[in-house]
Amino acid sequence: MTLGNMYCGYACIVYAMRGEYETAAPFIGVAMVLDMLDGRIARMTGTTSEFGLQFDSLADVISFGIAPAILTFSWGLTSLGRWGWAAGFVYLTAAAMRLARFNIQKGSVDKKYFVGMPSPAAATVPASTIFAYPAGFQHPVGAIPVLALVLVPAFLMVSTIKFRSFKTFDLQTRRSYTVLIAIALLIALIFAHPALALVTLSYGYMLSAFIEMAVSRMRRGQRQTAPGGAAPQLPPSQQELPSSVIEHRPNY
Repeated sequence: MTLGNMYCGYACIVYAMRGEYETAAPFIGVAMVLDMLDGRIARMTGTTSEFGLQFDSLADVISFGIAPAILTFSWGLTSLGRWGWAAGFVYLTAAAMRLARFNIQKGSVDKKYFVGMPSPAAATVPASTIFAYPAGFQHPVGAIPVLALVLVPAFLMVSTIKFRSFKTFDLQTRRSYTVLIAIALLIALIFAHPALALVTLSYGYMLSAFIEMAVSRMRRGQRQTAPGGAAPQLPPSQQELPSSVIEHRPNY
């Protein structure tokens, strides 16, 4: 699975250099699926190892760091010259830092969340956009928005914003019919209009962290303003002293 992940990154680079962007972009999506499977299969078969962890990180640097940077540069940043390849290098650096931080934080953070946007999900943002619009940009004015296509995911990867993780998703738990219908609709959308579905999924996940932050702040504000909510804690200097302390306070 890890070798397949790395091959997809290599194939994406080859097709991007040939200008076949509509063929190159889906390889990043396939690499993401393989990256999700290799860890699960290793845990299910009891074949996890330190070598596998390091090998997976090196493969991810290729598939989710170098490949998206070269793909985006060849597709829409070439006309910007040095600014274009500099933006691609910033993205590559952010992806490498994100993977290094993930390795050293493994086991010490909440498994429900990623600290920073995971590099596979960040790579799908430019990949899905390029797959939906493979024509590219050859004029510098039109290529300026492409800078945001690599710099925004790069910033999110090295940030401390928490993104929802699906590692705790239990495949053995029974699901309701509503969940099955939702999965069926998602599969149907992918097959009916893959470009729209992939763009919606990639951008939706990128925005999900901010939506969750806003909802959490709204709930926290509602609890604080609720009639039965806890009263705000006053500083020690403003707190009312007990009567026994007041009676025995010396007069100066």
